Amino acid sequence: MNRLLAALAATGLLWATQAAAQSAAKPDPAKGEGIAKQVCAACHAPDGNSVASANPKLAGQFPEYLNKQLRDFKAQGGKKAARENAIMSGMVAALTDADMRSVAVYYAGQGLRPATAGDKDRAALGQKVWRGGIAAKGVAACAGCHGPDGAGIPGLYPRLSGQFSEYVEAQLKLFRAGTRANDPGGMMRGVAARLSDEEIRAVAEYAAGLR
Repeated sequence: MNRLLAALAATGLLWATQAAAQSAAKPDPAKGEGIAKQVCAACHAPDGNSVASANPKLAGQFPEYLNKQLRDFKAQGGKKAARENAIMSGMVAALTDADMRSVAVYYAGQGLRPATAGDKDRAALGQKVWRGGIAAKGVAACAGCHGPDGAGIPGLYPRLSGQFSEYVEAQLKLFRAGTRANDPGGMMRGVAARLSDEEIRAVAEYAAGLR
């Protein structure tokens, strides 16, 4: 009898522990909104629709991707940040893992007000690269990972449709230079290394106009 009670107690404790862990791990959009408005809004706007092309639009982005980027900006365990940026490193320094998950879920739930493509000729070149890649350079089609419409794949590849062309261009150039190196397996660094400045601008322009 005592053994049975002990087993039941242990089982109850295990369930309680698991429930507490699940509760702790669950993001809180309301908390995320508060943090976003206090910490993030100056650059990304309260709803994630930045008005400055140097700062990416976060609204409607996958929460897994946003959370990964926030974690990558943070130096932890004596190691430097996986994605180095002086401004963002300062912003995330005081955020806990739970805070970052909550902010990510909050911004992911906001409606995107997409950017637009302004150069039709450049976007036309970008469309060719996006849809078919550049066989002569060994560049795979962007659509293979980010989708024909730039919607991305949750948990794997970010949404790029409607993002500022200037921001996408800047990130591709950082990948090309190796300055940004938080892409799994160096995938984006490998692609960007084979693209010219004009091809990068063209892809970025096309992505901005995708819906």
